[in-house]
Amino acid sequence: MTDATAPASGETLTFGQTLKSSDFVGLGIKNGLLNLVTFGVYSFWGKTATRRSIWEKVSLNGEAFSYTGKGLELFLGFLLGMAVLLVPYVAVVILTMVNHFFLLLMFPLYFGFIVALGAAVFMAFRYIAGRTRWRGTRFQLIGSPARFGWSYLGYFLLMLVTLGWFSPAMTMRLSGKLWGGLAYGDKKLDWQRSDKEGLYGPFTLAWLVGIGGYVGLIAMMVPSMAAQAGGAPDLALIGRLYAFLLVYIVLVVLASSAYYAAVMRAVIGAIRLDGARFSIKVTAVELIVLSLTNALILIFSLGFLLPVAEARSARFVLSRLSSTGTVDLSGVRQAPAGSGSDEGLADAFGISTF
Repeated sequence: MTDATAPASGETLTFGQTLKSSDFVGLGIKNGLLNLVTFGVYSFWGKTATRRSIWEKVSLNGEAFSYTGKGLELFLGFLLGMAVLLVPYVAVVILTMVNHFFLLLMFPLYFGFIVALGAAVFMAFRYIAGRTRWRGTRFQLIGSPARFGWSYLGYFLLMLVTLGWFSPAMTMRLSGKLWGGLAYGDKKLDWQRSDKEGLYGPFTLAWLVGIGGYVGLIAMMVPSMAAQAGGAPDLALIGRLYAFLLVYIVLVVLASSAYYAAVMRAVIGAIRLDGARFSIKVTAVELIVLSLTNALILIFSLGFLLPVAEARSARFVLSRLSSTGTVDLSGVRQAPAGSGSDEGLADAFGISTF
């Protein structure tokens, strides 16, 4: 895009979408069948086709986004990511066969995997940003995957030491490094957290439900297992355990959904672009309904309708997303092209930022 094509300053931002589940059924069937005959290799091209279809049905101020990623980029990036993960592991295994002393290398290797996982999250986010365009101008993510990876490791260790209580802080700090480093062309977004995020209230409830259920499960199992040692299985006990697990899962989902809804509100609310501020109206019940219906779609379609679930998730967010204030886009300049292999490490880990 040239500077001459940029709109006048002081725009308000209005999101729109024309996403319909029925539009993605055929794409899901096509992707699923091609994945079967190619033993999953087509999944990278299928992911690209799904994103392209979703992006073109999402608009900002009446102008659609576009996705320029390629399946071959994802595939080659995946191969590179697998090499990055497997080569060190195989090397340590071979060295261990020579001398068991080399087992000590497993500890730094595990820490290295956590750093790589963090870097993979950053690089996948950067890839999607660099392959997303609006008004012909691409987005970019400014920052270092290595620094993000080391931050991820540090926060992860703090989360372990605090028995999970650092998790909300970890989520917000890592989100800040991603969204605070995002830019439209050369216009960078800002990250300004609120003093009233309200995360630790719902997190406390989810944490107590999770720990309480785990302790209750152990309390049910240990005495009965000791009494039945060497004897026939107690079918009544097995039935009670399964019933308890079902109730436990339901309670964890209910409690966790309130926390994840709060996280969505806090993250979106911290994003700024000039004078534009963003917000999202989402509740725990709405998240539960979305997650449950998407899960049922995937289960009963044997995974074929994954594009439908992704389109429904995008529609869920966009229909609740709003913006206030204005932003000056008159002087935006094109961002440099990013690497085509960025998302490969994330695919190797089996994670996705979308």
